Amino acid sequence: MTSPASIQAPRAVLFDLDGTLADTAPDLAAAVNWLRTERGLAPTPYSVLRPTASAGARGMIGAAFGLAPGDEGYEELRVQWFDRYQHHMAEESTLFEGIDVLLRGIEDAGMAWGVVTNKPARFTDPLIPQIGLAHAGCIVSGDTMPHAKPHPAPLLEGARRLDISPADCWYVGDDLRDIEAGRAAGMSTVACAWGYCGAIEPQTWGADFLCATPLDLLDLLRSVARTPVALGT
Repeated sequence: MTSPASIQAPRAVLFDLDGTLADTAPDLAAAVNWLRTERGLAPTPYSVLRPTASAGARGMIGAAFGLAPGDEGYEELRVQWFDRYQHHMAEESTLFEGIDVLLRGIEDAGMAWGVVTNKPARFTDPLIPQIGLAHAGCIVSGDTMPHAKPHPAPLLEGARRLDISPADCWYVGDDLRDIEAGRAAGMSTVACAWGYCGAIEPQTWGADFLCATPLDLLDLLRSVARTPVALGT
């Protein structure tokens, strides 16, 4: 981990969406369990599905049906899961506790913020305003660029849209590929332990910082600020 004293405050903070800003796992899990119910199968326990939520269809279908991309039947399930989820994506999804305070603090400090996600635009575009993130400075979806994370291209596009150098951006995410993408883009990285995180412990990802809650990230931003600022209340 990097010492806060050795790094300067960012001009922008870019965030992953699922498992970082928003707790979308309930709706993602409900969609895949609908597929199981339609096939006469018992629902997969939420405790099994939640850690895979950041991996989207690949994670959910893998956990619920034991299938991976390329396996027979996977593509049919993926298409049906997408269709079901698209019509029920904001029934239980909400911002994680403290995210609203964090974002307000970032704005009050004069920093920009945006969303860079692997979620396709067909989901991101309608979901973002429904969960209260329409004021993001930029939104880069999983199909905005030719490559998705862990490729750095989406993060670099987010920095470009904000007109801020990647070196002056932090990237915050709850998956190893988020940290890999941030490093490749030349950004400082923050692993958020409040997210889904998957099977690999976030302490091992090589992020510059690890935060347990959104308010811990707020405190971290305060500690690296060039001048004292009141980051939220």
